[in-house]
Amino acid sequence: MTATIALVDDDRNILASVSIALEAEGFRVKTFTDGTEALRALQSQPVELAVLDIKMPRMDGMELLQRLRKTSAIPVIFLTSKDDEVDEVLGLRMGADDYIKKPFSQRLLIERIRALLRRGELAREGEASQPAQTIVRGELILDTARHACTWKGQTVDLTVTEFLLLKSLATRPGHVKNRDQLIDAAYGEHIYVDDRTIDSHIKRLRKKFRDTDPEFSQIETLYGVGYRYRDEE
Repeated sequence: MTATIALVDDDRNILASVSIALEAEGFRVKTFTDGTEALRALQSQPVELAVLDIKMPRMDGMELLQRLRKTSAIPVIFLTSKDDEVDEVLGLRMGADDYIKKPFSQRLLIERIRALLRRGELAREGEASQPAQTIVRGELILDTARHACTWKGQTVDLTVTEFLLLKSLATRPGHVKNRDQLIDAAYGEHIYVDDRTIDSHIKRLRKKFRDTDPEFSQIETLYGVGYRYRDEE
């Protein structure tokens, strides 16, 4: 099944050139020049993945992502300004799956899109071929078939990336995972993702759990090494 990609950017030249490149790779493409228009369309006709520019008039990419995340867990890639690290970090903490700096290589963007889509396909194939698995670690319950998470009986809404990172850590409590291992778990092998991307996802994971339980401290940082899920046994 051909995936549909939403491109949201107020630069019409970028929309045109990236659309041509994606369509040449077999994707369907929907383009929008501002966040308000995109939000209405994506709420009524969801797509498989969205590429969002951060700086746009009317509704910027940050606000669009925030509103999308209320009802959708679709993969999102941010396009960020060349030197704006603040936007990158904020975007990841708000639930983006990846980011690419402008000016960017169209080939790199296509590779990142394919990686995120392939990850979703592999997850669905795994769910179809394997019995439902539930991971229980004390107060944490992960339903891998539904990508659902609860902590102390309360639902914690996670993006696909956040869920896969948590699953990787919780599968082996007490075992330290370095950033490369977590990148492989969340994005797949052979995909380059900056270490800061993983750090930002982990920070957002902690925040979501602490919004539910201020005492949550299961995800531990080993500085210079990586992260681990605290072994309660």
